Amino acid sequence: MSENSQESKQWLWLLIIGLALVAIGTFAIHSHGWLKGILLGVGGLVVVFASSEMMIHAVDGFAKRKKMNSFVAGTMAGLSSNIPELVMLAFVLLASPTIGFIVTVLTLHVGVAAFGLYCGALPRDIYGDAHLPKPLVNLSTDLYAAAAGLFFSLGVIMLLMKSFAADSVDIPALSVTDLYVFGAILLLVQIVAVTRLVKRFSGDDSNVEEAVGNLMSIKAIVAFSVAGLVVSVIGGHAVGEFAGILVEKLKEAGYSEMFGAVILSVFASAGAFVMIGTAHFKKKYNIAMANASGAITQVPFLVLPIAMIMLAIFTQTGMIPVFGGTDGVIPINIHTTSAILLGFPSMLVLWKAVQDDGKVNWVETMSMIAIFMIVIYLLVAHG
Repeated sequence: MSENSQESKQWLWLLIIGLALVAIGTFAIHSHGWLKGILLGVGGLVVVFASSEMMIHAVDGFAKRKKMNSFVAGTMAGLSSNIPELVMLAFVLLASPTIGFIVTVLTLHVGVAAFGLYCGALPRDIYGDAHLPKPLVNLSTDLYAAAAGLFFSLGVIMLLMKSFAADSVDIPALSVTDLYVFGAILLLVQIVAVTRLVKRFSGDDSNVEEAVGNLMSIKAIVAFSVAGLVVSVIGGHAVGEFAGILVEKLKEAGYSEMFGAVILSVFASAGAFVMIGTAHFKKKYNIAMANASGAITQVPFLVLPIAMIMLAIFTQTGMIPVFGGTDGVIPINIHTTSAILLGFPSMLVLWKAVQDDGKVNWVETMSMIAIFMIVIYLLVAHG
């Protein structure tokens, strides 16, 4: 009981400190300089950390009450952890639609790297293999393959549109209609995947961690969930403000747009990183792995389609200008096309690493990290 009390006080103190930093950066400092940006960035991340703690408490309590597979419960928590990312992306999309689109796609590459790094921290057998949860092997691999096909197909289409429009007056771009259609179809994949995950694996007790101590009340679960969601919005807004300052300062310093997008993609993934680390240190490996995998699968089938739909809405409502004098929203150029097309090798390697035997060895772990490093280098140096 005292241990739980200490844990509660820990995230509560972090929440207080984070909110204080955000308040100082928002109300006490008016110039959009590095000091304001750092206060908002650090404060926002600390708030996101505290909100993630609340969500993990709620998910863990709900999973124990329902005897739910902890991987499934962790996936639900991972879905909630996207709220700060989506709040931040909304601000970035309004400020710079193209940069926001690239940041959204780049979070996939960051997620693959995080998955590879986390696999290196998992307990391993005498052969050096890390065994992965059954739901991840049987269902998430299907999403990895689907994402690989998505990025390859969309990337090739963008290349063809750019090539055959070379002599055209209008600059090729993804239109409002394109974004609505892509967003709706991709969201449908996520809905089907979550439905199948719950129906197929939520009753599988083989991965349920043993419940210890008293069960959390329904009121406490709801309170943690609602408070975590509200606080995550505050943290996401603060990180979004930091993102705007960062992009502005990098442009003034002469750095490319792609470099700023890479930096922002790391901050956009902060919520998932915190969820993974927090769950791991509590030895809730299935929840941590669910978030590591969700940080990948939820980008192409949740975060990206929502970002597409937001871009379409922002354009139709006049909040962002139409691109190229038509109904274009996202220009098809080397930045956007390379970000999409290079998602294919990352997802292909990840699918092969997990699907073949349900385990990840050291070679596969290093391969995922190496692919990420090469892709990021190519995007920053030549994108």
